[in-house]
Amino acid sequence: MSATYPKKEKLKSKKLIDQLFTEGQSVSAFPLRLVYMPTTFDEDVIAKTGVSVSKRNFKTAVDRNRIKRLLREVYRLNKADFFNNLTTQHAFMILYIGKDKPTFTQVETRMKILFEKFSNKISKK
Repeated sequence: MSATYPKKEKLKSKKLIDQLFTEGQSVSAFPLRLVYMPTTFDEDVIAKTGVSVSKRNFKTAVDRNRIKRLLREVYRLNKADFFNNLTTQHAFMILYIGKDKPTFTQVETRMKILFEKFSNKISKK
């Protein structure tokens, strides 16, 4: 898995996102939460991922977009380390549930913990 985040790896389907939140499972590493669900895609990708930041906690779009940009960048840099061993296709949604504006290093450390928890939960099954 390369360290890119192309359009075909982005979670865009409204139907799949709704299904993800109703049927999916989650792991948390405050201030991040990962909602995931095994699924199948037409494209040849292991995972489709989306990011989201609450409008309730961050009123201005500038702040929300900055955090989303950080989440996508940290995901792009670290996805190869954690998702190379996945055998089934998954849909992911990474949510920022904190109330403070994070730095890149804060997001990166918490994202690694989040991916570790996900990997441990998947390997137990």
